[in-house]
Amino acid sequence: MKINPNFNRLPGNYLFNHIAEKVSAFKEGNPDSEVIKLSIGDVTQPLPRGVVEAMTQAGQEQLNSETFKGYGPSTGYPFLKQAIIVHSYQTLNIDLSEDDLFISDGSKTDAGAIQELFSLEAKIAIGDPAYPTYIDSNVMAGRLGHYDDMSQSWSELITIPMTVDNHFQAVPDFDEGEQPDVIYICSPNNPTGVAMTKDQLQEWVDYAIEHESVIIFDGAYESFIQDDHIPHSIYECEGAKQCAIEMRSFSKTAGFTGMRIGYTVLPKELVIEGQSLNAMWTRRQPTKFNGTSYIIQRAALATFEPEVKKELKDNIVYYQRNAQHMVDAFNDARIEHYGGVNAPYIWLKTPRDLSSWEYFDELLQESQVVITPGSGYGANGEGFMRLTAFGTYEDTVEATQRIVETYYK
Repeated sequence: MKINPNFNRLPGNYLFNHIAEKVSAFKEGNPDSEVIKLSIGDVTQPLPRGVVEAMTQAGQEQLNSETFKGYGPSTGYPFLKQAIIVHSYQTLNIDLSEDDLFISDGSKTDAGAIQELFSLEAKIAIGDPAYPTYIDSNVMAGRLGHYDDMSQSWSELITIPMTVDNHFQAVPDFDEGEQPDVIYICSPNNPTGVAMTKDQLQEWVDYAIEHESVIIFDGAYESFIQDDHIPHSIYECEGAKQCAIEMRSFSKTAGFTGMRIGYTVLPKELVIEGQSLNAMWTRRQPTKFNGTSYIIQRAALATFEPEVKKELKDNIVYYQRNAQHMVDAFNDARIEHYGGVNAPYIWLKTPRDLSSWEYFDELLQESQVVITPGSGYGANGEGFMRLTAFGTYEDTVEATQRIVETYYK
């Protein structure tokens, strides 16, 4: 009997589990403290009434044999697919068919599973800093080699450096002979809150087509885009259907973090070595996934109703207001930061040359504020912190004040 040895190559705990353990230990020793969390990107605004009513109605249908639903289509119900195509893609002049779309229980699930489509010999390129799931899922598969604690790097991973020098923008500039097969891109980016312009994203698409690479594009935060020159979908770029897989989520767009639903687009035009990735994923899904709950899919459908769309937009504006408050406060205090305009995240420079975890501990112990250490997203995240705009406005104002008051102590 042998286990998968690749799990032992994962360094430490999952980032947010480690944060939770630290916060729990602090609360145990300080039960009267008022801790404010701006760390995990979990929403705080309630669901619109129309969404809850749609779930209730779908639940009531399960009482009647004529409307009862058992197993549904593993790739999603046509009613939701068509609504997504009409409201999320046709509005961008992007043509998709229902067969291009796969409903899932969240983009995180798909981000971890999508690597199954590729050979273990495939060379992977991921930005640094980046969402941990991209790296961890490839480590578990045995694709990234060994981890070096000193350099905080993987022996077989092609790192796309994102630093202050390039304004935390990923660009396709690789060493000779170091060409990736699979490229992970997140825009607007988690954790830095920086978004790519259409020209910048087109550069990646052109690179992928030229080198026969596949782009895994994470668009989970597209609803926070405010600037017209920032694309909402990679398929706004010419040729992207030939090289890109796109993932989206209802979690942040509609506040469905606890409802678990997202979707992935694999255009039929995306063919590698004569093999359709769409056909491969179509075969994979019924083997490993029995489909998202009918009740939740009905709730997702309700998000496209005019009145519900207005409420959801108001929620996005609420979170954008939180982000703007932090941006304004940090600007006034002359604190180095990035993001917060087209994304719900602010990327904050630590003070006084503190490491990310040192500043995490200082804020928790002295100010009772929890934000995420940037080093948890990669070596280039060291010396930075991620703040989320998904808290309440009151908590955001209070936490920001605490940070500013102690920043230059």
